[in-house]
Amino acid sequence: MRGEGVERSTADLLAASAAGEQAAWDLLVQRYGGLVWSVARAYRLRVGETDDAVQNTWLRLVEHLTRISDPEHLGGWLATTARRECLQLLRRRGRTGYTTDLLDDLEVEDARPELDAALLAGERDAALWAAVSTLPGRCWALLRTLMASPPPSYAEVAAALDMPVGSIGPTRQRCLEQLRRRVEGDSLLDPRAATDPRDREDGDPRAR
Repeated sequence: MRGEGVERSTADLLAASAAGEQAAWDLLVQRYGGLVWSVARAYRLRVGETDDAVQNTWLRLVEHLTRISDPEHLGGWLATTARRECLQLLRRRGRTGYTTDLLDDLEVEDARPELDAALLAGERDAALWAAVSTLPGRCWALLRTLMASPPPSYAEVAAALDMPVGSIGPTRQRCLEQLRRRVEGDSLLDPRAATDPRDREDGDPRAR
């Protein structure tokens, strides 16, 4: 019997899932589900297509449970598979070139700073994601994928978006800067807006 609280390795979960252990499969889905969903959502598929892409990704894993050569890189395998499923759905309805957009003007630099959690926390989430959705497709997809839970590795993000690992950090920085410019002056998302002297002068007659 396995000890409680001991995290099972991915290799163990794959083998147990192949043997029919439902609990092992559930742990795999729990461990990598956030990544798979983030990849699928990054492609802005139509209603129902995202679900199809995710389900097809897990189906492919079922088909390959005994053929995963490197279990510890399962996240990258799932990210790549999810991306292919999304692109296949896009091709079916004649939309092409999405991944080309993701690769435009990428710089090469190996860095992995933490995502600016302060921008993506608390009650501002809904308003912030609305702002994120107005960013160019490359930025929207990258930020969405980086925010998967648990956080994906840069190798998994690179596999998901078909972009060089070294370009993720610089691209992330540029995207966050674009996001900051878009929310500048927003009373909910920009902390400086509420204390801007011009706001006090406009709203308080005593300041005149």
